[in-house]
Amino acid sequence: MREVCYEYDGTFAGFLTCVFYSYANREEAVCFQTPEETGYTLWPTRRIDTEEDKAQRVYRSIAPKMGGEAAELVWRAFLTCLPEREVHIYRFLRYGYERGTQAIRDLGDERVYILHRAVRHLGQEAHLLTGFVRFADFDGVLMGEIEPKNRVLPLLRRHFVSRYNTERFLLYDRTHRETLVYSGGQWAIVPVEGVTLPPPGEEELRYRRLWRKFYDTIAIEGRLNPKCRMTHMPKRYWGTMTEFQTDEGVQRAL
Repeated sequence: MREVCYEYDGTFAGFLTCVFYSYANREEAVCFQTPEETGYTLWPTRRIDTEEDKAQRVYRSIAPKMGGEAAELVWRAFLTCLPEREVHIYRFLRYGYERGTQAIRDLGDERVYILHRAVRHLGQEAHLLTGFVRFADFDGVLMGEIEPKNRVLPLLRRHFVSRYNTERFLLYDRTHRETLVYSGGQWAIVPVEGVTLPPPGEEELRYRRLWRKFYDTIAIEGRLNPKCRMTHMPKRYWGTMTEFQTDEGVQRAL
């Protein structure tokens, strides 16, 4: 089989289109690149345009061949921050098409284990953020920001839409420059270049001070354990959490 590097638009459908043409053209994908990536490659590069029908054809083929769990694993793996995730997913798919429904449980194989590990990390981060997201009220619209390693918005969507189904809200992912927006029973995850939140009003500032006061008051000085706190509340999330900031958005000295 001819080894090639596929250049695609970075979407899940685009990746699945690459998988389709890999089989159709009897090629082996050894790397994947998006337009933002300018690195050089030793392999011939083929540009693949996204074709929804072919992407759906590939995705629908996964469950019959490998089981529904495998289809879910592939989708979630694409959301992870796993380096060269496309190559790892592609290798798993090739293995799964050959191995069948047993592939998803073959954790002794690196092609399977590495995806399970990455998806577990994705799920853990999404779970933490259901409790660490801090929304602020701006003229009746709840707005929040996060800085995750993985693309967690598709996983957070159900939790926050269910919890705030009577509200209007916006949750911005600074890392991946995309936003979950919800209003009137409709939601969407849209790419954005950046979101600049307006200055908080006096009422919002009062609520923030009350929350910080509550956080400080319930702390028991004699049982303060910074190492334990950072285990349950990793420091990389503090930059978007109200209790660790001043009114000016500067991290508090704790």
